[in-house]
Amino acid sequence: MANILTCTWRALRTPSARWSVGALVVLGAIAGIVFWGGFNWAMELTNTETFCISCHEMRDNVFVEYQDTIHYNNRTGVRATCPDCHVPREWVHKVARKIRATNELFHWMLGSINTREKFEAHRLELATHVWKGMAATDSRECRNCHSFDYMDLTAQEFRARDKHEEAEREGKTCIDCHKGVAHELPQGAFEADTDSGQR
Repeated sequence: MANILTCTWRALRTPSARWSVGALVVLGAIAGIVFWGGFNWAMELTNTETFCISCHEMRDNVFVEYQDTIHYNNRTGVRATCPDCHVPREWVHKVARKIRATNELFHWMLGSINTREKFEAHRLELATHVWKGMAATDSRECRNCHSFDYMDLTAQEFRARDKHEEAEREGKTCIDCHKGVAHELPQGAFEADTDSGQR
């Protein structure tokens, strides 16, 4: 055992052209920590409502609509922000969503929806992408706050209680009924095919 440690220590101290292997390992570890910290800092920076509405396309269109909903302003003061609904909390899913968001940045640079008219022309297509994603994940982001397991159905109005019981019984997901919960519904919203086929 002592021989293995001696050989390992000697290998770490042996210079490679200019630096010892030990110095390279330490520098690599420091560089890894800096990279990881910077990466996570960037992930969190782009995971804020402030970042989401930093472009006028979001600020002037969907954010304005969202401010008139119960998710923005309600009697309890609990508020869902853009990332709460549109970005997964789990790290792997969050990174995957950020990678897919590069397409949104590409279209932002192209100016695909930089006017109200262009935005409205693409509203159903944009919404359908979101709805399909939510259907594919069984409305994972909704379920961070809302769960059938903790719903007091007896405290709900009859219509809501009936629909929630039906949804739970039939294995429906939130987005099947709640497409317009935070934004205006585009024409054709309930005719749009959002079934992921993965439930």
